[in-house]
Amino acid sequence: MSQVKQTLDGLENAIDKALLWSERNQHQDGYWIGLLETNCCMEAEWIMAMHFMGIDNDPKMPRIVQAILNEQRDDGSWEVYYRAPSGDINTTVECYTALKLAGFEAEHPVMKKARAWILEHGGLQNIRVFTRYWLALMGEWPWRHTPALPPEMIFQPLWFPFNIYHFSSWARATIMPLAILCSRRPVRPVPRERRIDELFPRGRKNFDFRLKRKKGLLSWESLFFMTDRVLNAYVSSPVKPFRETAISVCIDWIVRHQDADGVWGGIQPPLIYSLMALHTEGFLHDHPVMAQGLASFDRHWSFEKEGACYICASESIIWDTFLTMLAQMDCGLDTRNSASMRRALKWVMGKFVTTRGDWQVKVKGVAPGAWAFERANTWYPDVDDTAVALIVLAGLKNRGAIPHDMRQQVDDAMKKALAWIDAMQCRNGGWAAFDRDNYGKLLTRIPFSDFGEALDPPSVDVTGHVLEAMGLLGRDLTHPVVARAVEYIKQEQETDGSWFGRWGVNYIYGTAAVLPGLAAVGHDMNAGFVQRAADWIEQHQNSDGGWGESCASYMDESFRGRGESTASQTAWAIMALVAAGCEGREHAIKKGIQWLIARQRPDGTWDEPWYTGTGFPGYGVGERTDLKRARQELAQGKELSRGFMINYNLYRHYFPLMAMGRVAKHLANR
Repeated sequence: MSQVKQTLDGLENAIDKALLWSERNQHQDGYWIGLLETNCCMEAEWIMAMHFMGIDNDPKMPRIVQAILNEQRDDGSWEVYYRAPSGDINTTVECYTALKLAGFEAEHPVMKKARAWILEHGGLQNIRVFTRYWLALMGEWPWRHTPALPPEMIFQPLWFPFNIYHFSSWARATIMPLAILCSRRPVRPVPRERRIDELFPRGRKNFDFRLKRKKGLLSWESLFFMTDRVLNAYVSSPVKPFRETAISVCIDWIVRHQDADGVWGGIQPPLIYSLMALHTEGFLHDHPVMAQGLASFDRHWSFEKEGACYICASESIIWDTFLTMLAQMDCGLDTRNSASMRRALKWVMGKFVTTRGDWQVKVKGVAPGAWAFERANTWYPDVDDTAVALIVLAGLKNRGAIPHDMRQQVDDAMKKALAWIDAMQCRNGGWAAFDRDNYGKLLTRIPFSDFGEALDPPSVDVTGHVLEAMGLLGRDLTHPVVARAVEYIKQEQETDGSWFGRWGVNYIYGTAAVLPGLAAVGHDMNAGFVQRAADWIEQHQNSDGGWGESCASYMDESFRGRGESTASQTAWAIMALVAAGCEGREHAIKKGIQWLIARQRPDGTWDEPWYTGTGFPGYGVGERTDLKRARQELAQGKELSRGFMINYNLYRHYFPLMAMGRVAKHLANR
């Protein structure tokens, strides 16, 4: 009997408890969904948007204010992720402004602490472009000193560098309404007593509102800086040919892109900016487009926690459902022995997207056929979700577990989805989330692009999931699509053996996505580069047996693979080691499983306050970068003021369940 098997007596019991928790927490329609927690910009921007649109009677207001109060740090600031080493100037300024709107006096203790922190950290001089836009909408910042986004960009041809389809999908859907706001420059002033005068300690007349040039005269940044000044002057010009036509086309684009649930692209920025842009253009609150969008906040875009109401940045309903299904399959369940799986399969098949999407502007000759991440987003299906969907469906099909009455539907969907993924492969062999060959780094140099990621280039984590799906569908290293992807993965490996994680924190996530993908397509898992990756995982195990990595690793190499142990990251590491081959690594796997078992709650799940999901690292380019140069050029440190981090509340559950199921299967096959 192996050393691992001797020490895992509680494994089956832990799996049973976790499966029961999943069954109890499945929605009656068949899906699973966990809270998607981010930062308090969501609540602050909701308050500011309601003020701007003249909505002052929403009953959620007191509870949303309470959410902001609940999240204030002891030092007076608000942070981007749980226990960040520092608060964030942008989030803190937006929360401060929202609380003033909500009636908090400047001398209230909450406000005094926040104001002191803001002024100690450079004040309003250091806020990002998006925060400046919000202040401009309320008359607290001059519009002429915000980056211009001319709506005429909607007319630019595809060959032009600044065509909207060269931006990432999320940036594109945000730019369209912002272009209207930036051209109209609307203001809904706040009452005198609610202004933020105290954040201008030397007075507004002595404050320099201008954008700062970040590089010398001979640079792209300098050129765009000067262009921005010209564009801002153009807004005030009495002669603006085609502007009204451009705004009209932008409005049509926005209305056409609204999802069935009232949201845009399934994410907060396009939702909130589109509502304000349409309001500016005269759409009344009861207009069907506006009413749908506003109602979405009550239907499923807010959640209650600790007596407060939080606003969602997105919702991971399809992602959560497929990954829960995969976890249950790893533990031996399928549609033949689980009513839960049968309900889930029926639900996810109803979410298969076969309608036109933005991706078709650049990807021709392939029929739509994919899954998105969110509830009703059809314009932006997701390669990552589609890959996991194929992993689940291929697994069920290989077991003979597709119900007879669904076999044709599933077969057709799998065929279309595989063809779509093939067509979405980028020229370097990898896959991005939403677009193909989205590399235009020039876009990251314009003043607007000082937050998040303007681009959606390939990532190894998405590519690893695609390879895992292809392996289950019968492809191996001889297939040209697979061969190109494996070569891309090899090129992206770090010198220490790990891989960067674009959509999860961070190197643990990237490495754990790659190794199962390589194993699935039949790669030699004893290859040197594979074992170096497994060695890296093992070397970063914490003394308590778990694994963890801080979001700070996106800006500081010393945090790479380092952090408090978490359930999701421990599970990723275990699955990486299992995929690489357990021989010689059984002690590390045993300790990791013991960590999970010891910390499982009596109800079958785990606690995880740490953020292990990534929206934006904040690099602008959307991919790994030279951190030494990034620390010099980007206005962010370990606090990730340009970033956007996520706590997916179901990561703490289905990933540990997957890991335990895979270890149990390994033991049973010995």
